[in-house]
Amino acid sequence: MSPPSRRLQTKPVITCLKTLLISYSLIFWVTGVILLAVGVWGKVSLEAYFSLAAEESTNAPYVLIGTGAIIVIFGLFGCFATCRGSPWMLKLYAMFLTLVFLAELVAGISGFIFRHEIKTTLDNVYKNAVNKYNITASENPVDTIQRNLHCCGVYNYTDWTNTRYFEEKGIPVSCCKDSDKCSPETLKDLAKAENVVYTTGCFALVSTTMENNLGIIAGISFGIAFFQLIGIFLACCLSRYITNNQYEMV
Repeated sequence: MSPPSRRLQTKPVITCLKTLLISYSLIFWVTGVILLAVGVWGKVSLEAYFSLAAEESTNAPYVLIGTGAIIVIFGLFGCFATCRGSPWMLKLYAMFLTLVFLAELVAGISGFIFRHEIKTTLDNVYKNAVNKYNITASENPVDTIQRNLHCCGVYNYTDWTNTRYFEEKGIPVSCCKDSDKCSPETLKDLAKAENVVYTTGCFALVSTTMENNLGIIAGISFGIAFFQLIGIFLACCLSRYITNNQYEMV
């Protein structure tokens, strides 16, 4: 057992580490809330883009939501473990932070890579969605994109002439600047439609929107991932100090 004098000397160090780790755990809890919010935001804001084609869909928003929820729980666990001064709880907390660090690092790298490769896959996906376009669904993703981004077709509004839908009904109403001015006859005539529909293609706008949003998500993931290193260091140091000096909470 360490001499009383040494235990008295190390007590301020442990108290300081406890204060820092509790503060960190509270901030860590807040990052969990942020990840949760980003996941929900990504699910709502990018749903139309992710649902263009089932095979190209992603679970990224659900991963962020799940990770955020787990971080919220373990952030509270970190505060509890620090207050209890339990070495095994602190080690478990450090192990969890390590896993979160690795997971978020992989997620951030994957998001960054996907951000630069998105144009290659999105081109084919959007072309396929336009070619197979129909209005049987309550809300077609193509319609949502064309309305929100004020665009029409893949590269321009004339892309619709190559679709079966155009042969039957013309250009979709979602391309119209003002639906009141878009009659069925106008939408079937490219010359007339040019004045009442958006002429800019959606591909460039969609790819830019996706790249920017995924870049934000990747950046947040990177930032939070490296933030875990501080918690890992503090938890390991506090656990070692408590174990080596046989420190007990009063």
